[in-house]
Amino acid sequence: MTDIIRNPKLWVPSLYLAQGLPFFAVAIVANQMLKSMGVPNDELNHWTGLIGFAWVFKPLWSPFLELAPSKKLVVTFFQIFGGFCLGGVALALQAPFWFAASMAMLALVGISAATHDIACDGLYITSLDEKGQATYAGWTGTFFNAAKFFTTGALLLLAGHFEKTMGVVPAWTICFCILGAMMIALGIYNSWALPLARNTVTEDTNAAAIARTLWEVIVEFFKKPGIWVSIVFIILFRAGEAQVQSIGPLFLREARNLGGLGLTTAEVGAVYGTVGTVAFLVGSIAGGYFTSWLSLKRAILWLILAVNLPNVAFYLLSYFQPTELSIIATALSVEMFGYGFGFVGLILYMMQVVAPGKYQTAHYAFATGIMQLGFVIFKLFSGDIQIALGYQHFFIWVMVCAIPVAVLSQVIPMTTRQAT
Repeated sequence: MTDIIRNPKLWVPSLYLAQGLPFFAVAIVANQMLKSMGVPNDELNHWTGLIGFAWVFKPLWSPFLELAPSKKLVVTFFQIFGGFCLGGVALALQAPFWFAASMAMLALVGISAATHDIACDGLYITSLDEKGQATYAGWTGTFFNAAKFFTTGALLLLAGHFEKTMGVVPAWTICFCILGAMMIALGIYNSWALPLARNTVTEDTNAAAIARTLWEVIVEFFKKPGIWVSIVFIILFRAGEAQVQSIGPLFLREARNLGGLGLTTAEVGAVYGTVGTVAFLVGSIAGGYFTSWLSLKRAILWLILAVNLPNVAFYLLSYFQPTELSIIATALSVEMFGYGFGFVGLILYMMQVVAPGKYQTAHYAFATGIMQLGFVIFKLFSGDIQIALGYQHFFIWVMVCAIPVAVLSQVIPMTTRQAT
């Protein structure tokens, strides 16, 4: 069978849009749905946080995907399967035991999306040479974040409209049906557009040989000098950011007499999915240029401060509780710009300090799993802490969480950690 190579402009956008949609469906949309359904902050973050473990552990099964005939087959299967699982969330909302059923379907969405991510990135790397990878690198981030723009903007605006006109359950049923239909459509389109990206078949292409290689990769990762300090640093980097990204959107929805801003679902979509997303993208680009100019070692403290200091915006919003949507949007833009600007530091730390060595790609995947672990750990307990402290004190606590990683960044080496 001839491997037809189509112009990357025909498949890179659809590939990374499909990577982003289920991720943001679990990370953001599910929380907003559960908030509308009256689920408390602690409970909803416990469950959606647990689903996030799919992205933590995906490096452990990633090598076994090499047993499939091609990466295209894996990608399109999990896009279509993920679409049916998103539709399953809509179906689960109709059941008397809707909470358990929807969590089960969202868990399948998470596992499907995490597995799709592995094959998606592998297909991109395999199908393009170094020049092509560099040329379309910006496209991958743009269309991944286009999924964020759609899910946190247009979809929440739509959900807010239908909540008012049809009720909460029908509103979110429609939204998850839309997400499911989009994923299935992307899977069908990509079955035509994607390059085949055959997996290399050798005598070592069997489950036992892959398991042995995986074990060697794990051993080599933990033999890197100072790796445990690096793991602590990666996890602590996300301490404040994970909590504010989990609770911030819920704070916007919370009733004003309970300390929130009382925004509707549509208003949250308006501020987060529009100006918030744009500010994040601008911050990410600026952070990259800033670090390139200053070097990671000299920039890291400023990047940590950029992620965490703008969280004072949430404290001020909780203290003054403004009603003007323009003021709220401006404050959130500052926070999202800082988040995008500073998060570059963690990505570069993993690329330049943790990943280099014999198994660079695999070790970067392990580092991203640890990064996701940091997010999940702090997300899991963010609701409990917020309920215990109240919103104002919670946002002070979030800023305090930046102190350990800021101190650690000044005493640990910012040089490559390779196993000896």
